[in-house]
Amino acid sequence: MEFLVKKERSLWTLGFVSAFIGVALLLGNTLYAKEGDGENRLTALAKFTKVLGTVEEYYVDDIGFNEIITKSIEGLLSNLDAHSSFLTEKKFKDMKVQTDGEFGGLGITVGMRDGALTVIAPIEDTPADKVGLKAKDIILRIDEHSTLNMTIDEAVALMRGKPGTKINLTIVREGENKPLTFEIVRDIIKIDSVYAKMIKDQNILYLRITNFDKNVVNKTKEMLSKHKGVKGIVMDLRNNPGGLLDQAVSLTDLFLNEGLIVSQKGKDGKEQEAYYAKKSTTISDVPMAILVNAGSASASEIVGGALQDHKKAIVVGEKTFGKGSVQVVLPVGETEALRLTIARYYLPSGRTIQAVGITPDVTIYPGKVPVPESDLSIKENDLKLHLSSELKKLEGVEPKEEDKKEDKGSKKADEELSIKDINEDIQLKTAIDIVNVLTISKK
Repeated sequence: MEFLVKKERSLWTLGFVSAFIGVALLLGNTLYAKEGDGENRLTALAKFTKVLGTVEEYYVDDIGFNEIITKSIEGLLSNLDAHSSFLTEKKFKDMKVQTDGEFGGLGITVGMRDGALTVIAPIEDTPADKVGLKAKDIILRIDEHSTLNMTIDEAVALMRGKPGTKINLTIVREGENKPLTFEIVRDIIKIDSVYAKMIKDQNILYLRITNFDKNVVNKTKEMLSKHKGVKGIVMDLRNNPGGLLDQAVSLTDLFLNEGLIVSQKGKDGKEQEAYYAKKSTTISDVPMAILVNAGSASASEIVGGALQDHKKAIVVGEKTFGKGSVQVVLPVGETEALRLTIARYYLPSGRTIQAVGITPDVTIYPGKVPVPESDLSIKENDLKLHLSSELKKLEGVEPKEEDKKEDKGSKKADEELSIKDINEDIQLKTAIDIVNVLTISKK
């Protein structure tokens, strides 16, 4: 989910909140912003003010006026769309922590699809990922709480908690004949947003981007600088739920010399922005393939779609999530804010992302590469290491730490992707083959 903090709009925001308090005299021109509509606005405001007073006086529980106002704002924002919301002091702090790259919880990004609380993507190597949650899973219950009519913010609040505590998620998954329940242990989520590996014996860089936090562009530059001279790049944006817009734009700019990256258009021509590539920031011009799936959303769709439109990369995998609306964060005082949808994103070709997503150039579903049982795909050096390890076992000698294979709990341990790794992932294998073909064509 992309958002921008618009501090310069604080005066507009304060006027907006004043309307809820019912101080009509303070609104001035806002009430009469549309010619001939002033009386209707005054009538509507009077009705709302009357409702607030009635609730305060007659509601069964004793709730203060400030709480009534907060609930009113929350109700308004949540009824606009699934991505607009009121950020209380705690929610505002949580949002800032998440974009800084470390936060507590399950490691899951959720959104609303057709009114259902849906997993956009589990974040790689987090508790949610390790227990097997998948993109497009619909969350039916959080512990004993039904998610029907639950907002995203309410769901996130329930899922976050003290590290080490357990939570049960009941999900509906396509292809399963009954709901599945997953017990997950909360943990501190430390996001390693970018890492890279070389494809064994092929001089192709595998660049994995797990989400778009504030570190993505700098880390990507670091990886590209470390692996200069590669003949091609496979950028993996699968299960990447998005993040900061400026990082998506700047990342795309690393691979484009010129042209539009993304534009946003709001109501009545307002909130129009356009972001362009600059030749001075381009640091790589090698053939590329980009991996996407249903868990690729928002910023991921901007990067993949822009590079696809400019024919800079071949997009491989499955159709993406389709989250292409723009949220801005408008501070309300020092500690609270509104997250409000103000526009939609449009790719260089003019197509929208919202509710449509990105269709890959090459559609291929996940699975293993079909390899004959007799073909072990083990190189001579790998075979020697394996046999040496087996001999040590016969002699009762434990292999040295450096001889041991990658820890199965981590996807980031090695510097290389082996043939075995590639054969476990047919989408990745297809992307590598495409880069090789593009390299030959370029020559």
